[in-house]
Amino acid sequence: TPIPTGEVYFAETFDDGSLDRYCPFVSYGCLTLASVCPPLPGKWAVEQLKENIVPGDKGLVLKSRAKHHAIAALLAKPFVFEDEPLVLQYEVNFQDGIDCGGAYIKLLSDSPSLNLEQFNDRTPYTIMFGPDKCGEDYKLHFIFRHQNPLNKDLEEKHAKRADVDLKKIYMDKKTHLYTLVLNPDNSYELFIDQSSVSRGSLLHDVVPPVNPPKEIDDPKDSKPEDWDERAKIPDPEAIKPEDWDEEAPAKIQDPDALKPEGWLDEEPEFVSDPSAEKPEDWDEEMDGEWEAPQIPNPACATAPGCGHWKSPTVNNPLYKGKWKAPLVDNPNYQGVWSPKKILNPEFFEDLQPFRMRSFRAVGLELWSMTSDIYFDNFIVTSHKEVADRWAADSWGLKKLVASANEPGVFAQLMLAAEERPWLWVIYILTVGLPVGLAVLFCWPKVRSSPVCLPVCLSPSLALSVSHSLYCLSVSLCF
Repeated sequence: TPIPTGEVYFAETFDDGSLDRYCPFVSYGCLTLASVCPPLPGKWAVEQLKENIVPGDKGLVLKSRAKHHAIAALLAKPFVFEDEPLVLQYEVNFQDGIDCGGAYIKLLSDSPSLNLEQFNDRTPYTIMFGPDKCGEDYKLHFIFRHQNPLNKDLEEKHAKRADVDLKKIYMDKKTHLYTLVLNPDNSYELFIDQSSVSRGSLLHDVVPPVNPPKEIDDPKDSKPEDWDERAKIPDPEAIKPEDWDEEAPAKIQDPDALKPEGWLDEEPEFVSDPSAEKPEDWDEEMDGEWEAPQIPNPACATAPGCGHWKSPTVNNPLYKGKWKAPLVDNPNYQGVWSPKKILNPEFFEDLQPFRMRSFRAVGLELWSMTSDIYFDNFIVTSHKEVADRWAADSWGLKKLVASANEPGVFAQLMLAAEERPWLWVIYILTVGLPVGLAVLFCWPKVRSSPVCLPVCLSPSLALSVSHSLYCLSVSLCF
């Protein structure tokens, strides 16, 4: 069980098997996702991992499928956004993969009305962070709620998407480590398994932006009726040439074409099938007069063609199409109209969005179509090195056990070939071809009078090549 090496606001390993400090939710409001109202609360448990078990290690497991879950616990003291960074870190393992659902954590805002026994989707939070998937959309959320200093409304701000493909971490059934680092200079960085996947600024890399534009389009301004946005216009002085024939067809019959010799004008292209017979159950009153199905005329098989011959069509050299006046610059062009700018009455400038609302509890409020999602080793601190040491003593052990249980290279190749049989061809070419060549050139041949060409290698060169290549280089016999 890891022990924090510095000051922390919250640390939980679940290794004692207890949920005494947590408050599972009691009631939950009606949601559109629920098939019944109110939905039954999802179940939580403290269990070991299904695979790659570390002895003595346990985690929090979301047990129910297609149900809402919520659980929360208080910090040792509220976290106040002032001069120290926020570092939030925890582990997730989608033990059965994930169809649709999230594994994100909420940092619940500090307020006198905060009641963990009534924790639900409407409980105010300051930050939401963690993985989420629906369909083929794989996300790593970082959302914070910013308060408008003018009207005091709270608005969610979403960080830009991660710079890596997240699909594998949802499907590999391994334990992954998620870390958020938020600094007083408004910079943030997201990590998965201690590798950076996204970084940015609260001022520039969130949607919608924290600060609204200083100027906006005047909603009362409208485009004048005589405003001309046409950069080009038809030349008003252009006149259609007298010899311009708009009625001339685009295609005409080729005057130089000749009917091929042997063309059978009197033979139709299709004839009735002589082998066809009227079905016994054919009712002429109900089905009409029976006619044999049509088949290609056998007499046309050896002829250039049958039926009425038509000359092929070619492009009409006199075709010009409908005449249009050429375009010239519009002397009245005024450019693309845009409304005039006015000062934004809702403008404000917050240069320290880091100083958001303090929080004093952590919570998981989730709905998932997949059960057995494993959470472990939560930590909230202001020191990245404390979170790193915590990860080394917890997630690091899981990573070592998982690596030790990985199948060998040969086993992995066999598993890959079971899923993709075409890999056998590559294996044979990669392994069989060199072996075959080595046997072909190195195997001793019985000849009446062999002629051998000795080739000498220096000791250093001989040691630097494989045995088979060395064999080739010292015993080329003909």
